[in-house]
Amino acid sequence: MTSLTAFERQHIDNRCAAANSKIWVTFRKEGIHCYPAAATDPALATGDEYDVSFLGTPHRHIFHFKVGIQVFHDDRDIEFIQFKRWLENLYSGKESVLQLNYKSCEMISDDLFIQIASRYPGREIFIEVSEDGENGSIKHYPAN
Repeated sequence: MTSLTAFERQHIDNRCAAANSKIWVTFRKEGIHCYPAAATDPALATGDEYDVSFLGTPHRHIFHFKVGIQVFHDDRDIEFIQFKRWLENLYSGKESVLQLNYKSCEMISDDLFIQIASRYPGREIFIEVSEDGENGSIKHYPAN
């Protein structure tokens, strides 16, 4: 281990104390969605190798979520497993309030953010949502 001077150690300790800490959890949810405009919009229904008109009909995905939230101290300010279970229950079970429906990944993030910010106000949050872990979105929501 490298020997530090008292000044160097204090500098490192100050940086640790000033760190913006977040925890994150992941979960998956099966869903059916579609992008109705894809069937008729000429920019999407191109008829060539870039054609995505098939997105206009309902299709299945496994939506992958990664949710991070700011914590204010290092000793389980928000407990990972409890946070993950609560998020999963927002889409199923007794607490189900969110639906995937025909929403984009960005819309799904916003709906989820509203629920998280209502329960945990004043915290920075990031949400990643992807279709099958392949393509998706990332949204960062400031604390205020």
